[in-house]
Amino acid sequence: MTLTTLFPLGWAHYLAGGLLIGAGVGFLFITTGRIGGMSSFYTACWSWISKAPYFQQARFTGTRGWRLAYAAGLILGAALLVGLTGQGAFVTQVTWWQLLLGGFVAGFGARLSNGCTSGHGICGMASMQLPSILAVLIFLATGMLTAHLVRAVGGV
Repeated sequence: MTLTTLFPLGWAHYLAGGLLIGAGVGFLFITTGRIGGMSSFYTACWSWISKAPYFQQARFTGTRGWRLAYAAGLILGAALLVGLTGQGAFVTQVTWWQLLLGGFVAGFGARLSNGCTSGHGICGMASMQLPSILAVLIFLATGMLTAHLVRAVGGV
């Protein structure tokens, strides 16, 4: 396999994206001491809507403002990139119900593992947290196993 086979659209934009994400979460941590994971964003936002005791915990109500600004920055950053490059939105052949199901499974997994793949992979591993290192190993093993099973069944 060659790099062209693995990355038919090139690899430079992946490298640039990774460097920008790393710089962003590093900047957030250095300037505020906060870990830039996104899996608790949803729960923190629910603290505005729901009065249930679970959502009213200080870890959610006390962080929802910066988490909202952080998420808005991700969306605005993507919009800026599209505006600067002139490239349209991401297009997929995956059906809406598969995207919805995948989002539900990924969201459930993120809450179950106490963080999302990127949060554990970027923030947790960078701070040498053993639970994050183990979580990323499990994520990767599960992803590889799933890809091989799908291919074996004839899905791809």
